[in-house]
Amino acid sequence: MPDNSGLKSYLALVFVCFFWGTTYLGIRIGLESFPPLMLISARFLISGSIMVAFGLARGTQFPRGRELRASALSGLLILGLGNGCLVFAETLIPSGLASLMITLSPFWLVGLEALLPGGVRLHAPTIFGMLIGCVGTALLVSPGLGSNSLNRNVLYGFLILQLGMASWSFGSIYLRRRHIRSHPIVVGAVQQLVTGLAVLPLALLFDTRPAVWNFRGIAALLYLVTFGSIVGYSAYTYALDRLPVAVLSIYPYVNSVVAVVLGWLFYREPFGARESIAMAIIFFGVALVKWHSRKASVPVMEVEA
Repeated sequence: MPDNSGLKSYLALVFVCFFWGTTYLGIRIGLESFPPLMLISARFLISGSIMVAFGLARGTQFPRGRELRASALSGLLILGLGNGCLVFAETLIPSGLASLMITLSPFWLVGLEALLPGGVRLHAPTIFGMLIGCVGTALLVSPGLGSNSLNRNVLYGFLILQLGMASWSFGSIYLRRRHIRSHPIVVGAVQQLVTGLAVLPLALLFDTRPAVWNFRGIAALLYLVTFGSIVGYSAYTYALDRLPVAVLSIYPYVNSVVAVVLGWLFYREPFGARESIAMAIIFFGVALVKWHSRKASVPVMEVEA
């Protein structure tokens, strides 16, 4: 029989490119019905429980001891704080704008990698690419800062996303250095379940707005669980295991385009010449960082929505 593993790998990449791009809209719709902490907890509690139960039913080997603690801690950093910051940012800024800002995540990964022991130090081309990306970001958030409430929201959303990207990047580096032997999908299941359980008491204590249990909100939640966490994360780990990083790394750009288009279609989120120019500048800066990082053999990971 012909080996179609290559076709499956690229199909998984297509799933990641499309479905993770749609989750930005899914989060925005979900926030109409659920407060942020409840949305985060419910999403990962449901998806993590399903994936862990499936793994137990198949007799899959789960991480134990130090590997379990590393999986749990990385899950809190990557999904709890990293993805959680995206949810909170989308209470302030449009989903498409958030997706554009997320494309800066390689800067955080490369920068933190250089600061940590054993990391590859930054070189002039990498720093130049990061500065270019910052120029594009400044173009996104600059008009009238401090004089208009919406623009202040853009600034606050940007700062929240920086915290999230820093946490996601540090968690990714930490997990990669632990060399956990369990399958990445199993590690992802543990990460999601731990995150859902950890955020649940925070949701009960600090979420003041009651949830609105309507069809639109429940559908958004189930979409995030199914296509954002279970399908999207599984497809990502499958593609990461079988495709070159240079190929896989195209998905954040496709994600942002999908998110911008859906945000405009469903909410008429603004996207004009300024946003288009900023997107091009950011993409160019990230491309320079990726190109030089690939030469220096530093894998650049991205942020899941």
